[in-house]
Formats: sequence, structure tokens, C-alpha cells
Amino acid sequence: MIILKQETLNKIVTGTIKNKNIHGSVFYIESGDKSFNMFSASGNISPESRYYIASINKLMISFITLRLCQDKVINLEDKISKYFPDEMLNGLLIHNGKDYTGGLTIYHLITHTSGLPCYLIDKRPDGKKNMDLILRGNDQSWPLDQVLSEVKKMKFKFLPGTKGKASYSETNFRLLDRLLEVVTNKSIQDLLTDVFRELEMNNTFVLPSNSADLCAPIYFKLDQIDLNEYWKSTHHDIASTAGDQMRFIRAFFDGKYFSKDFINGLKKWNNIFFPFKYGVGIQKFYIPRLLSPFKAVPELIGHCGSVGSVAFYVPGKDVYITGTVNQTSNPHIVFQTIIKIVNKL
Repeated sequence: MIILKQETLNKIVTGTIKNKNIHGSVFYIESGDKSFNMFSASGNISPESRYYIASINKLMISFITLRLCQDKVINLEDKISKYFPDEMLNGLLIHNGKDYTGGLTIYHLITHTSGLPCYLIDKRPDGKKNMDLILRGNDQSWPLDQVLSEVKKMKFKFLPGTKGKASYSETNFRLLDRLLEVVTNKSIQDLLTDVFRELEMNNTFVLPSNSADLCAPIYFKLDQIDLNEYWKSTHHDIASTAGDQMRFIRAFFDGKYFSKDFINGLKKWNNIFFPFKYGVGIQKFYIPRLLSPFKAVPELIGHCGSVGSVAFYVPGKDVYITGTVNQTSNPHIVFQTIIKIVNKL
């Protein structure tokens, strides 16, 4: 490996705020053998800043789920109807007058192969998207009963487990949250907090939290977004730091909790939306060589978030990368930055 120079990393990371609407960014890179690690930050974010990690929380929920599977508390093939009252699930996935909800399994939820629409990013019957309303400043509370009520009005994507089909849906992980609460008799907030304590992620909190008041503001273009009502209803949204995210992504992939064979078993990839694939609780960023003929783009395994947050392992380089560009309108900037960084290794 070529050791990345600090001034080179600083130049790349400082360059992020030259992009439209990027107000600040932070990146942390560490080699697999821990012989090399480096921070760089720019704009209104520092190496110590807490920031909203968005959908990286799914990787943390998967971490909890997969450990429960290892302990034989649950099985990925369990029908979710085993853990929910009938009235909660009835009518969730109807096709040609038949209710297919009873066939949903934990595996379908954690792999996004349930066919359930996303209550945030998919269109409602009136053609609007709830995420668009939130980004325009209409902070909303979304308790699970409201989520399921909304989803029952929406068009399903495909029947559960349809070969080669996957569709990214926040609905899946809201259901998975509740299932974990049922089997452990703990709230999802407490389950996540237990992980933070175990991994000594001392600057990581479930939002909203008085302890995370200094969380960097979230932006949609030039505007700061208030998500407090939404966070109060989900109980699984998280503020963290690049350093704490590094502790977590290493714990997931470095063999301490899951063996190499176990991790390989999670790599059952389905296309979800370009350039991402989804496996069993993990996400892959992948650019085919055909689309990058002059230099291969190494694959990244882990998870990203809609605000341009990342926590990835780069197997081809044996490095881990965490960080954020903290912008919902053009989060792709974070991947352009990662590619520049790994190309220097």
C-alpha cells in the first residue's frame, strides 16, 4: 500500500466544499492492520464533530439482528407473523385480492426483498412523496402504526422473495426494529445504546438526545433541516463521529464478531439502484470496469446514508473509510471523494 500523505488527503477533503451546497465534510481512513490512520475535515465540520449518519443505522440494526441469529434467538427464515399481531400485518401486501404478508420473513426485511414500498421515498396514492415534504421543512412524526397504515395504501413492488428483485425500503427496517424489540424485550433505542457501550462509541447517540445537541446541522441545499419530530418517532436515528463510525465498521468486518465465512455468506447481492447492490444487511458500492475503463474503482462494502454519510470497508485496499459531506441534495459527492482517496493508496 502507498501511504497517503496528510497534505494530499487535506487537499482532497478541502476540495469537497468547493462543490455546490457542501458546507463541511470529514473523512477518516484506517488500514486493516492499523498501521496507518488519518483524519481530515473541512468547512463547518471537524474531526470530532457529531453528525447524522442517516441509513448507516441499518448496518447497526443488521449487526444486532445477525448476532441474535448467531445466538439462535431468531432465524432469518422466521416468518415475521410469528412476532406481530395479525391486525398489525393484515393487508400490508395485497396482490390480486390475495394477502401475501404471511409469507414475509426476517430475511426479506434485512435484504430489502420484501416488496414492501418505502413510506418515505415511494409515491403515495396522491403522487407525492413524504421525503420531499420533509426536505421542504415539513418535519413529521412517523410512529410505526402510521408507517404501516401509509404502506397499506401504497402499491407493492413485487411478491416477497421474487428472484433477482430488491427494493430499498425504510419500511423493512422499521418492522425489523419492532421485531427485535419483541424478541429481546428491549427498546430499539436501548439495543443500539448497548452496542455503542460495548464498542466504546462514546460520542454516538440515538436522536434526539441532549447529549447530541452539538450535532452538525443537516442541509438540504442551502437550508438547514429540522428532523426532531421524525427522530422522536423512529427511535433509531443516530448521531456519531467519524472515529466512532470507524470503531463500528471495523467491528462488523474485522472478524471479532463475524467470521470471514459468515461475512461471505452475507454477500448475496441484488441490484437495488445503481451503483448499489444489497446483500444480507450490507450494502455494496460497485462500478463495473466497463464504466471506468482507465482505472478500476474498488468495491466498497458497508453502508451509506442519504446525507452523504459513509462507513465502508474496501477489501481491495484493506482499508476502512468513514465520514460525511452532510448534504441531502447531492450526497454523491462523498463517493467521488472516496474514489479520489483510494486512488492515492
